[in-house]
Amino acid sequence: MSMISALPFLKPIHFRPPRSFPGRQRRHTLPASEFRCLTPEDAVSVFEIEREAFISVSGDCPLHLDEIRHFLNQCPELSLGWFEEGRLVAFIIGSLWDQERLSQDALTLHKPHGSTVHIHVLAVHRTFRQQGKGSILMWRYLQYLCCLPYVRRATLMCEDFLIPFYSKCGFKVRGPCVVAVGSLNFIEMQYAIHGHSFMRRNSGC
Repeated sequence: MSMISALPFLKPIHFRPPRSFPGRQRRHTLPASEFRCLTPEDAVSVFEIEREAFISVSGDCPLHLDEIRHFLNQCPELSLGWFEEGRLVAFIIGSLWDQERLSQDALTLHKPHGSTVHIHVLAVHRTFRQQGKGSILMWRYLQYLCCLPYVRRATLMCEDFLIPFYSKCGFKVRGPCVVAVGSLNFIEMQYAIHGHSFMRRNSGC
């Protein structure tokens, strides 16, 4: 599928609409779709999508605005945003972790020498849900991680009802997570990256 390539983020990936008919004026110059790493300037848009997606379900957000800014300053290369005509419609934020399993510290710390990417949050704007964008974004993100030589695995924690979604993305259940947020308990899931060395050798990474 051409719109989800395994190329690394040397440049933002744009998907432009077909050229207009002769004589028809271009309505805008923004790419129809764009995947790129997020920046601190995207933090407010990220938080607005996250807050709407999570508050009604769990009563809290995985990351608050100051934490989003923290990770986008510390490790923007471990984030990915999907933009439609310049508007953020879905995103992932990750950071590095240096332990086999997640702990409470993993919620707020970035470990620059770690080899595990902790995926803090994946969220899609409400008007773009039920279109498969979450799965596509996660697939694109995991392909990108395969191009980073220091990454060996991706891990996340989720509630029980999300296990089927992440299982379809290739994650395996590790067991109950020791991290709890309020009354919420989570399952820890992991995706192995080290088995994709062939992709690194043959993707231009």
